[in-house]
Amino acid sequence: MSESIDNELRDRLEQFRGDFGRLREEVSKRIVGQQPIVDGVLTSLIAGGHVLLEGVPGLGKTLLVRTLSDVLDASFGRIQFTPDLMPADLIGTNILVETQNGHKEFQFQRGPVFANVVLADEINRATPKTQSALLEAMQEHSVTVAGTSHQLDGLFFVLATQNPLEMEGTYPLPEAQLDRFLMKLVVPFPTTDEMETIMDRTTAGEISPPEKIMASDRVIELRRLSRQIPIADEVRRYAILMIMGTHPSHEAATPMVRKFVRYGSSPRGAQALILCAKIRAVLDGRFHVAKEDIREMAHATLRHRVMLNFEGQADGITIDAIVDDLIANVHSEAAVA
Repeated sequence: MSESIDNELRDRLEQFRGDFGRLREEVSKRIVGQQPIVDGVLTSLIAGGHVLLEGVPGLGKTLLVRTLSDVLDASFGRIQFTPDLMPADLIGTNILVETQNGHKEFQFQRGPVFANVVLADEINRATPKTQSALLEAMQEHSVTVAGTSHQLDGLFFVLATQNPLEMEGTYPLPEAQLDRFLMKLVVPFPTTDEMETIMDRTTAGEISPPEKIMASDRVIELRRLSRQIPIADEVRRYAILMIMGTHPSHEAATPMVRKFVRYGSSPRGAQALILCAKIRAVLDGRFHVAKEDIREMAHATLRHRVMLNFEGQADGITIDAIVDDLIANVHSEAAVA
């Protein structure tokens, strides 16, 4: 690569970092704290993936999604998942209409999934049939109704939420469907100082709306640019070994993985890990991916892709503890079988 191309890419990556910073700043005008969650959502947006947000009610998950659509000047669709929700309520259906000349014909009425930013609220409350309709759209960027395929053009970003406390009457997402989310982010409860700021903003006056600072087309440009960030063979190998180490039968697995894990991450985990690490590197002021970027993104990209066995569940082992163990013990010098 010539020096001029290197300089051009460097300048574009500097603009990338500036655009990300403006997005973060504008979202933070309405969202108090939760900086790792905001960064994770923005990283997934640019990486081209979708996010599963887990947290108790009232922590601002819906507000975050709505704010993001406002900042991006993008259309917003909210789907409240309930047990009686049908796939047609998500993707749309054909309706019979009368034309100007008196004839009747079927026309496709689009559902809320055709928005740019889609909030799937409490996704685990809908039946598997309805869940799969959304997850198919996430994977294929299209929906099929009555044998006709309808494309989801342009920006399409899904943020699904689930409440970890109320599990009665819910339909937990199967592991194969969880794997379609780029990240799983656990929303923490705000600190005392953050609670004071929230009370000041929400009880003392009107909340100013965020400004529209970026078009959805620019997000797609940033997405293409993020894939041009170089990664060394050794760092890529380290990311691959992190994934292979989640499988108890692989030689890179740690004793903790062999004891408590039933099944590890799919190759999608490695893709998510590397794409998110590339974006983190640029945000940290570097134009190459380091092992630290892989370690920083490991929890968010792997916590929903690793399955505990019965012993791990009985002992109260968490997936985050498994990932911590991998970070501490996996080294790029090991062999990839």
